[in-house]
Amino acid sequence: MQKSSMKNLIIVLAGAVLFSSCKNGLFGKKKMEKSSTTGWNYNDKNMGGYSVSKEKEQKTGPGLVFVQGGTFTMGATQEDVMSDWNNIPRRVTVSSFYIDRSEVANVHYREYLYWLENAFDDEQYSKVLEAAKPDTLVWRSELAANEPLVEYYFRHPSYNNYPVVGVNWKQANDYCVWRSNRVNELILVEKGYINKSQLKSIQGQAEENFTTKSYLMGLYSPQPGKPKKNPLLDANGKPRNYVKFEDGYLLPDYRLPTEAEWEYAALGLVNQNPKPKKKEGQRGEELITNRQVYSWSQNVNGIRDTRHGSWQGKFLANFKRGNGDNMGVAGGLNDNASIPGPIDAFFPNGFGLYNMSGNVNEWVSDIYRPLSNLDVDGLNPYRGNVFKKYYKNANGEFEKDSLGNVKMVNVTDEESKNRRNYQRGNVVNYLDGDTLSQVAYNYGKSTLVSDKSRVYKGGSWDDRAYWLSPSTRRFLEEDQASSTIGFRCAMDRVGSQEGNGFKNGNQFSKTRQNSRK
Repeated sequence: MQKSSMKNLIIVLAGAVLFSSCKNGLFGKKKMEKSSTTGWNYNDKNMGGYSVSKEKEQKTGPGLVFVQGGTFTMGATQEDVMSDWNNIPRRVTVSSFYIDRSEVANVHYREYLYWLENAFDDEQYSKVLEAAKPDTLVWRSELAANEPLVEYYFRHPSYNNYPVVGVNWKQANDYCVWRSNRVNELILVEKGYINKSQLKSIQGQAEENFTTKSYLMGLYSPQPGKPKKNPLLDANGKPRNYVKFEDGYLLPDYRLPTEAEWEYAALGLVNQNPKPKKKEGQRGEELITNRQVYSWSQNVNGIRDTRHGSWQGKFLANFKRGNGDNMGVAGGLNDNASIPGPIDAFFPNGFGLYNMSGNVNEWVSDIYRPLSNLDVDGLNPYRGNVFKKYYKNANGEFEKDSLGNVKMVNVTDEESKNRRNYQRGNVVNYLDGDTLSQVAYNYGKSTLVSDKSRVYKGGSWDDRAYWLSPSTRRFLEEDQASSTIGFRCAMDRVGSQEGNGFKNGNQFSKTRQNSRK
């Protein structure tokens, strides 16, 4: 028995040694990943220490939903009953992206103001806070008793989860920047690269507050944390306590969606692209035969569901049925909301997004032009580019501004003139008013359209059903606000267009090919 036990012990120990040698390489050395082009090792201090992270999937940021991109007809495919001629249909493609499941609510925007109040509590920053506050006076009307909404809608907890309104385009854009920084800061805290005590002391941070860009460019030094099992190494093979964007931990910026992204997400075409029969293969392109009018539809008529007809007669969005009819008759209210309703009310669309039709209109990032659909590119169409670069001082150093953001400056025409893909830094008016487009705008005299005109979409609690169609579009100056306009954020998708667990391009198995002799 003793000899048998000793023999088994030797076998177990030998197996453990063999497993360890296989795991770490022969003679205890860890097997290094090599460059397929030079043969040099990655993450090897004896070969330069070039750091390469393992391929990572992009994580979904707080509040976001993944939207798989694709091609669709952007614009009005129904008759243009308003005769606006500003949404002419055109076939385009949008890349995959992320977008908020619902509109930004009062409680979310108050969180933003709370942070500003504490981080910029010095009197010299008073204008920063004032500039961020929503305009509650948007509720006022000469012939309506709306003063209670002026006082209560934004602040009262009863309205916590109602969409924030009175926010202009600039304020919505600034909120997206703030949200990006807070999300990435928390990621670094949870990973252990920033001391968690830093989240407790936001008072008076001012220009020393965390921003993603200032951190990545070495202009911000946080309180160091203690990451567990730190996988990040410097060129000398020692653990490093700072993160680079190449490490795959930080998320891309939150931002306003483009008009094309918003319209595509609102249509929820994932439910209009039926799975083909087995003999037709696994793809479903060109199978969209009927396009829904409103965003909530899972079938063409948009009235009843496909199972029991349980939606028949129920309003699936918050809008105004007619003059003076904002919610129907007592005892049988049609949408239960005389003003905006909760951000998760009504039926979501095919992507799981709430209130893409009705409740409040939503800002998108595009500058408005009536014929944008004819001017912009077929892939990721957008008008509003003003190209920027990081500012360098006389010593060639990057700098932060008084709010902690890395200073940016516009790219000049002189820098751009020899490029093939663009020749100007500000291309807001590209193909707009020149001899190619044959379109001219006499600003302030014959039109209200200007370089400050931003698109908003979706229809609201105070709009007729026509404006609930995702293809409709209107505009307002970027420094103006309304009681009918809110917003939601979006984010770029990096990596596979199909989503996590997939790779770009068609992946074929490696099979031995028959060679001709």
